Parts: sequence; structure tokens; C-alpha cells
Amino acid sequence: MSAARRAHRPTMTMFPFSDALAQAYAHCESLTRQFDRDRWLAGLFAPADARPHYFALTAFSYDIGRLRDVAREPMAGEIRLQWWREAIEGARREEARANPLAAALLETINRFGLPTKAFDNMLAARLFDLYDDPMPDLDAFEAYCGETSSALFRLAALILGGGRDFGGAQAAGHAGLAYATTGLLRALPIAASRGQAFLPMDVLAKHGVSRDEVIGGRDGAPLRAALAAMRKLARDHLHKAQEAGWAREIAAAFLPLALVPLYLARMERADYSPFGKVVEAPQWRRQLALWRAARRA
Repeated sequence: MSAARRAHRPTMTMFPFSDALAQAYAHCESLTRQFDRDRWLAGLFAPADARPHYFALTAFSYDIGRLRDVAREPMAGEIRLQWWREAIEGARREEARANPLAAALLETINRFGLPTKAFDNMLAARLFDLYDDPMPDLDAFEAYCGETSSALFRLAALILGGGRDFGGAQAAGHAGLAYATTGLLRALPIAASRGQAFLPMDVLAKHGVSRDEVIGGRDGAPLRAALAAMRKLARDHLHKAQEAGWAREIAAAFLPLALVPLYLARMERADYSPFGKVVEAPQWRRQLALWRAARRA
């Protein structure tokens, strides 16, 4: 039996949730398992009592990260982001209770005293996804990654710590930048196909690449040099996260970092095509990397 199958058990009945809330948490795990497989695999190494809350967080991240794909127009996406903002602020109690993802997330926020400001910043950052604006520079890129990805590591650490702060804020900052940079590089074909370029304009300009070339899927030595610079950025932040370190109690929150070297290595292979398929790795390799990281932790 695989590591994922051994780790995965029906866990919702183990906790003092109402039937409706148990089903809401199960829904969040199902969403994460289907659409964010890497975080689902990483979450299986978290303590059983933290898993439902971890998956509520990752399902929320998935939900607001897919708006470009499901909203018919940017305004529809903005309305959805505003709905989430109001739900988290407590202004849509009845609607939130009827929404399984919102119900699970709000219960998790309340249970662990998670800072709602982090969610507000995350929602504000996701406005960028709805439009075709260029990423102006590296500072803006890192701010975007920090608010959408670093915050996720930080919030997961608070959940793993049972609501207590075991530190790790510096590590979470760098972890989010490493993980998000790698993810955006992997998904370059998808972004380019819909007219988006998350690559910072100053990095592209330094290597003589225009935004139009990226959106047009034009490969070449200048683009490869820019992508190599971005991979180096991801590796640098990975190293800084590892140097900063984190407490053993929250180690599971940082397990997704184990997949960063795996994906970066696949983007450095001779057969890598920036505008081909989204960069993937066999699940068994991902499970092995996560298992080894969990053992070290």
C-alpha cells in the first residue's frame, strides 16, 4: 500500500464536529485532494486532529486561486472575493453556514484565532489574477507571493501549533516565495495562454525579453536565461527558509517545500519546454520526497 493510502483514513468522525461541519471538512479535503494534490499529500503527514483544518485552509486557497478560470469576467471574480471578505468578517453568517468551504474555514479561523488580516491581504492580492496587468518588478512579484503563499505557510503553522505561535514567521516568508515562484514557473504555459505573465518585468527586461514574447509563447535563449534567474530566486528562498528553521511541532506545515527541488530539477532538464505541458513529477517521487522530509522532521 502506498504512503498516501496508508496515511489517508476517514478522519472526520474522530472529531467533535456536528454532522454538517464534518461533511464540510470532508468537502475541503476532497477539493484539496482533487485540485491541489501536493498539499493534500503533504497534509497527510500532519497530526490527524489538525488535518481537517489544514485542508480547510488549502481548499480556500484553491477556491480563490481559480477565479480567473471560472469567472466570466473580472467583475464576477471581484464580487466573489468581496463575498469571501465579508464572510470572514462575519457579515454573511447564514450564507457562510450554507457554504461547506466557508463553514469549515470560519470554524478553523475561530478555533485557532487565525489573524483575519492575513486572509484580507490574500484576497486583495488575488485581484491581480483577474486582469492582464504586467507584474511590474521583482518587489511586486515577491509581495504577491508573500501574500498568497507565505501567508498560507504561516497560517498552516499556527494550525499545527494548535493556535500557539511556535515562531517560523521568517521561514514561512521565504518558504512561500520559494513555493510560489516554482509553482508559477511550472504553470507558465497556462498563464501565457490566457494572456498573463507573472514574470517580473524588470527580470524580463534585464534579459532582453518582452511581455508580448512571453504571452506569445516565444521560446529562446533570452527567455531561458530569465527563467533560470527565476529558478535561482526560488532556490535562494528555499535555502533561506531552511536556514531560518522551524519548530518540530509545526514541521508538517513546511513539508510542501520538499517538492520545490524536484520541480526545479525537471525544469532544468534538456527536454524542458517552457510553453509545453505544465511541469509535473510522478506521484511516487513526490510521495517519496515528502516522506523523507517528514522523517527528517
